[in-house]
Amino acid sequence: MSETPARRAPWARTPAVYGRTAAGVVLVALPFYLDRFWLQAGLFAMAAALGALGINLLTGSTGQLSMGHAFFLAVGAYGYCAFAGDGSDGLVGLGLPGWLAAVLAVALAGLAGGAFSPIAGRLHGAYLGIATLALIFIGQHLLFNAHDLTGGYNGRAVPPLSLFGLTFDNGELLVAQVPFGAVEKLWYLGLALLLGGVLFARGVLRGRPGRAMNALRDHRIAAGVMGIPVARHRAAVFVLSSVYAGLAGVLLALVFQRTVPEYFGMALSLEYLAMIVIGGLGSVSGAVAGAVFVSLLPQLLTRYSDALPLVSAPGTGGIAPGEAARYLYGAAVVAVVLFLPGGLVRLAARTPKTPTPTQPSGEAR
Repeated sequence: MSETPARRAPWARTPAVYGRTAAGVVLVALPFYLDRFWLQAGLFAMAAALGALGINLLTGSTGQLSMGHAFFLAVGAYGYCAFAGDGSDGLVGLGLPGWLAAVLAVALAGLAGGAFSPIAGRLHGAYLGIATLALIFIGQHLLFNAHDLTGGYNGRAVPPLSLFGLTFDNGELLVAQVPFGAVEKLWYLGLALLLGGVLFARGVLRGRPGRAMNALRDHRIAAGVMGIPVARHRAAVFVLSSVYAGLAGVLLALVFQRTVPEYFGMALSLEYLAMIVIGGLGSVSGAVAGAVFVSLLPQLLTRYSDALPLVSAPGTGGIAPGEAARYLYGAAVVAVVLFLPGGLVRLAARTPKTPTPTQPSGEAR
């Protein structure tokens, strides 16, 4: 009888482990080599990925259409400013420690989602999309008119975050003879938040809640017949999506260093829907990939507008970089729907795998 091949350890069965490890090392080392533009672009992508994870749990995995995601990002961003601000600028500020303000801002976004969850639990499809659309109009009205809280059209400055004695501001900190400013410090905070968000979302989708969410998406009536509390699950996922959006809003505020009401409008909600469609509905890695694509595209077009045809700075006669980016990822959405329904993650899934050698017929299985 031939000798049975030795069983390999689980961590050695796939080269993906080595790829993830190498990617992690590269991401940790990037602040030592990249300039401010690229680090800031990466932080925007991280914040977008956090928000995309939330809308992907709601729309991609549960089948609930939401057009109000930008509202909950605004709650997180402005909530942090209100909790952490000291009132020296004439605006409402409680002067709380930065870490506590961030936690409360995320909790506030969850509470806002909880207040809307009874509606989210009873509506689905286009009806929920229309209902959440009202959140955008309400949010924009409040952001522009509640001047004492939001600063009105001019927005308000974002207080720096302090955590474990480290302040995430532009005060330079030398690390291996490399000066670390706000973006370098926030880079590692963003990595930690994104890693935690990805792991939590995967844990949800791979457990019983994830199976219930997929059942609601694919066979809503059958899920109810099997005993799944449809309204309760829809409401819970809506709250979870709001928490992710609030966390993304806090990180965006810290990166921007100023909140502006105009940013949290309808276009932002549509961008998040484009992220999960391009990346792949119902996929955690797809949400991250789509967020990176949609968030980096306008920044790259802005940086290289002088070298690109038809693209130029606003007011110079060509297509503005932001407008060109919307055309491109709009075309990407159409292309994905027509030719790649699974999104960008399907490209990786189509990579041919090395066949596993079969055992000799006489061996025990």
